Amino acid sequence: MRTETRLYVDDDLDQGLEIGLDRARAHYLRSVLRLSPGADLAVFNARDGEWRARIDGLGKGWCSLEVLERLREPVPEPDIWLVFAPIKRARIDFLAEKATELGAAVLQPVMTRFTAVSRVNTERLAANAREAAEQCGRLSVPEVRPPADLMALMAAWPRERRLLVCAEAGPARPIGAVLGEAARESAAGPWAVMTGPEGGYAESELDALRQLPFVIPVGLGPRVLRADTAALSALASWQAQLGDGRGRPIWRSSD
Repeated sequence: MRTETRLYVDDDLDQGLEIGLDRARAHYLRSVLRLSPGADLAVFNARDGEWRARIDGLGKGWCSLEVLERLREPVPEPDIWLVFAPIKRARIDFLAEKATELGAAVLQPVMTRFTAVSRVNTERLAANAREAAEQCGRLSVPEVRPPADLMALMAAWPRERRLLVCAEAGPARPIGAVLGEAARESAAGPWAVMTGPEGGYAESELDALRQLPFVIPVGLGPRVLRADTAALSALASWQAQLGDGRGRPIWRSSD
């Protein structure tokens, strides 16, 4: 059984439990979807899977749900991070939404020398990611981390996590060739992709990145891509070769 309405909740989920929703979620169910007590919906998180729940009570600013039955068990998800230089508001919202749909586990803004955006609304990004997760059918919601300086982030980087740096200048191997080799070696493991700002990386930044043992500079083809396009292209390439894109197609229109 599937329900049209899905909500991410951080509460523990189990048969017979009652959970309460915050004011914003209650307003959404009552005033936007115009649901009423007795209506069914799905609630989910990566820890407990997806469950059918029923609206037990609903009023102005509050809602209680009764958890009824499990619809989907928790499942392992690909371990891919997206590290990106912040871009302007509408496009960063789009990036958070589509990266969530493409399975990114972490969204990490990074500040580079030529990054034009000085402030990042991480709460807004987290809300966009949560809404995208609710719509696309995944069980987890990406972790949105606070912005970090590029070199400070690299100094603290977990060495076992390989980092595909989408380099617009200098020597770089085609991303398809790199990921194809990794797929043949069954080198799934933890990975990340990183894209620079709209003005590109500074040459000194690319030189420093190329010295790091976990960094693999890659190219995305002959065309000049916008920063958000590059990020999504790299994520899609990784999913196709090493992630859950290798399995059965699950695409369906959300319109």
